[in-house]
Amino acid sequence: MRWISDIRTWPTALNVPTRNNRVSVVIPIFRAFRFSFVLSFGLLVLAGCGRAPDTSVPDYTPGADEFSVMSFNLHQYSLQDRDGDGQVNDPKPAEERRAVVEIIRSENPDILVVQEMGDPSVFQEFLFALKEAGLDYEHVEYLRRGKSSITMALLSRFPFASRESHLDDIYSIGEAKLPVARGFIDVVVQVNTSYTIRILGAHLKAKVFSPMGHTEMRRNEARLLNKNVRQAMKNNPAENILVLGDLNDSFQSAALREVMGKRRRILFDLRPLDEWGDAWTHFNREDDSYARIDYFLVNGELLSEINRKKTRTVRNPLTYEASDHRPIVAVIRAVDAVTTNQVSAKDLDGDD
Repeated sequence: MRWISDIRTWPTALNVPTRNNRVSVVIPIFRAFRFSFVLSFGLLVLAGCGRAPDTSVPDYTPGADEFSVMSFNLHQYSLQDRDGDGQVNDPKPAEERRAVVEIIRSENPDILVVQEMGDPSVFQEFLFALKEAGLDYEHVEYLRRGKSSITMALLSRFPFASRESHLDDIYSIGEAKLPVARGFIDVVVQVNTSYTIRILGAHLKAKVFSPMGHTEMRRNEARLLNKNVRQAMKNNPAENILVLGDLNDSFQSAALREVMGKRRRILFDLRPLDEWGDAWTHFNREDDSYARIDYFLVNGELLSEINRKKTRTVRNPLTYEASDHRPIVAVIRAVDAVTTNQVSAKDLDGDD
């Protein structure tokens, strides 16, 4: 194949201008392309000479003055009617439960927050399975509103300084008064004698049909979560605050804007990535879609104590068997640092 092009030339002694003053130039495209390809390939080979592939595994183990927090939606770790016989008595399949426990065991978090836990009997089975795997959490906050089969729990190796979880938050849509379906975990953990962290765990309304509108329900739950955060910051401006869990919406959604603060952001998104740079935390098998709906949000007091290199979304093949979510892990230095993200009392008013 040849490409023929007309190029206008400047007049010289050997090139007397004619009326059209044009010459034909033939460019052998294949030769130029072949030379460029061979040169590029050679440079790549030379660049790789003497270097073995990087097969090292990053060390995410918390340091001596650090601790780890994991948030994990376990996907229906509860009794369900899984065989269609009309009886809600079928546990999560054994292989899925084993995968859940193995993921947690491999990460070995100091504080574990789980969503979509089952009733108290199922929760006790979960605690036993963790203990059998070598994970013993002495301090537990289990949250269940009414007789709901979808619950949350926080498990900690450190004692609680206070427990103020919320089961009675109410919002209005028109004339209807609605409760926050799963409540909010709210505990202060005493990590060491001089360091505490307040953890608020949430599992906001899912994107499933409701006559009240799931988007508006989720936005209202998020607004009440933000209200609890602002109240905590008013009570103790120096408190380290971590909001985590399955917020069931994208970062640009109205719900996330409500949680983080509409007028001025009072919480900062850590946006944990896995080692491949992926941020997604949820896989929808029905439409093959991936999304980030699980979050770590921190206030300015805590932000500078986060180890960003060790804070991550967990990439583990077992997650596809364990759940439709991937867990996220934050590693935090248990030493109060100076913050540059001060929030004034005025910033904490007016977002209700």
